[in-house]
Amino acid sequence: MKAAGQDVVGMTKEAAELRSYELRNKKKKGLLKRREASLAQVLFPGASPEEYGQGEAVPAFAELVESKKTQLPFEFYDLPTCPEPSDKIKKRFRRRKNLGSRLMGHDLKLSPYNIATKQSKGCTPLCMVEIGGKKLRWMRKLVDRQYRIHLTLDQLPVLMRSKELNYAVRGYPVGFKAPPSYTGLKEDEFYLYNHLKFTVTYREEPEEFEGIRITGFDVHPVSIAHKVDNVKVEEGKILENSSSSSFPTCTRDSSPVNEPDTYLALRSGASGGDMKVLYSYEVDWVESDIPWADRWDVYLVGSPDDEIHYFAIVNSLMIVVFLTGAVATILIRTLKRDIAGYNEMQTLEEAQEETGWKLVHGDVFRPPQNNSLLLSVLVGTGAQIGSAFFFTLLASMLRMLNPIKKGQALTAVIMLYVLCGGIGGYVSARLYKFCDAKAWKKNTLATAIFFPSIIVGMFMVLNVFLTVVGAATAVSFLTIFLIFFLWACVATPLAFLGSYFGFRAEKIEVPTKTNQIVRFIPEVPYYANPPVSMFLAGLLPFGSVCIELFFIMSALWLHQLYYIMGFLMAVLLILVATCTEVAMVMCYLQLCVEDHRWWWKSFLNCASAGVYLFMYSLWFLASKLDLVGVLPVVVYLTYMSMISMAFGLMCGTVGYLSCFWFTKTIYAAVKVD
Repeated sequence: MKAAGQDVVGMTKEAAELRSYELRNKKKKGLLKRREASLAQVLFPGASPEEYGQGEAVPAFAELVESKKTQLPFEFYDLPTCPEPSDKIKKRFRRRKNLGSRLMGHDLKLSPYNIATKQSKGCTPLCMVEIGGKKLRWMRKLVDRQYRIHLTLDQLPVLMRSKELNYAVRGYPVGFKAPPSYTGLKEDEFYLYNHLKFTVTYREEPEEFEGIRITGFDVHPVSIAHKVDNVKVEEGKILENSSSSSFPTCTRDSSPVNEPDTYLALRSGASGGDMKVLYSYEVDWVESDIPWADRWDVYLVGSPDDEIHYFAIVNSLMIVVFLTGAVATILIRTLKRDIAGYNEMQTLEEAQEETGWKLVHGDVFRPPQNNSLLLSVLVGTGAQIGSAFFFTLLASMLRMLNPIKKGQALTAVIMLYVLCGGIGGYVSARLYKFCDAKAWKKNTLATAIFFPSIIVGMFMVLNVFLTVVGAATAVSFLTIFLIFFLWACVATPLAFLGSYFGFRAEKIEVPTKTNQIVRFIPEVPYYANPPVSMFLAGLLPFGSVCIELFFIMSALWLHQLYYIMGFLMAVLLILVATCTEVAMVMCYLQLCVEDHRWWWKSFLNCASAGVYLFMYSLWFLASKLDLVGVLPVVVYLTYMSMISMAFGLMCGTVGYLSCFWFTKTIYAAVKVD
């Protein structure tokens, strides 16, 4: 079918079958991907279809106006467009705003377009708006930066598709830019799309269900300088019920088209006054045979196949197998031989002639001499972050999170991080107590405020700039207060509760006693000292996730869909295994050169994966993103630095705890006089 020229984005039966074939691997459920399912079941578990009766109003919601060239989205009604309807949203269509949607700027509002079930309408004038001065310059900038407007109908994002060019993209552009070679002018000209042709496809099966089910929501934008007869039109007034004779280019029987002679240019009037824009739209209802369960297929056509993610996991598993072999060699062969040799020593002379990791048994469990409080706080924070991330992925795999609900995943991450405060407090307290420290209140408070204060501080500074430019992602004072409430009234008390149990627990027992005099450390090879050890150790954990990371970054910054949480859980487990094995290998090499200062090095070696992540984000910025302006780059780097910091803390914690277990295990196996 594809070889014969059949498109994959149309609403025909043949196009739907071709889409279903291309997405066959995505329409499977279960651990082994053996059960057939629809994309609606895979993407939005628990979602059920809505049925609409004849003539029933179907609300179209306005979402964000955003661009891939800048990370500064705006609200639909920030544009010089028709006013927001005063009608209240019906209860069945209401969506409760969560914390994540507030932070991401998602605020669904009724659009000014009236769409009723199976009621097609020709060109309908909507309202007249005057644009001038700063607003006109701002609109030209939005067009130049390729901003797109996003609407939803029955939870379906509006789609621009072309059967001829075989493409489909979400949203429609604010306007378009024409070069001088096209217009004959000295500079680029900007045009505004002021007429929208909506096509709503539906399925009707009286034997299966009552009413109709919406299966598609398309738009075709048109730029047209409407002619207005000598009639006075009040700015912003809804004109839908007014006489169509006043607008010769927009009558019930007409359908405007894109013609170069009638494009609406974004420039001031002939006398230098504000330009007048008449907004209009039309609606066409088309019956289709496509089932409701398959209506999401077109949105994923062209996305990477699941086989790529399988290859990524296999690639990561090869790294794990290599490291497992190295660790097995150390534990089974080298350590077994070393331990047998040490245990067979009979004389003091033999012991003095021996070198290696056993000689530092009296210092290997000596608490870190510098910044033991900071190390405990970092490890506790990493444990809290890792636990929150794990439970979020687990909730997604159990279908407790629905991607169709904006911001739900971010809300889950924040709430689970807050609820995991007890884990952070407990881990930090156990390690701090092992260091013979007494300032438990200071340790607990530092664990509770260290990471949140850095993240919130960076966010608050960024929020000032977002507020100045009027971005939709600028957060209100109420949201900031809510975040502070969660930290002060939930996370901090839980951290103190975990710390209480951590300090009440018995001190961590180690197999050897610590000498009173610190052992002299000989010259250490270059590979066992930072920053070389950090460079070597951080490379493999990052390499195990770098392929999957590309898809995550594309979802975050290129507005692509990402829903395969099972793959992400597998990648997380591989990352933990890689960090564990790398940390143990590096720790063994360090102990073999008689350097017992493994505490900070074990954390920093794996935490350096966060540095690799930030460096990767710089490459992604330079090669995949085409950001325009300083503030979008600042927004991108700020958020990526937050993510890199959290990633580094989590990896560092895994490395530290695995090295602690490793040293306890090997020194418990030798006889120490």
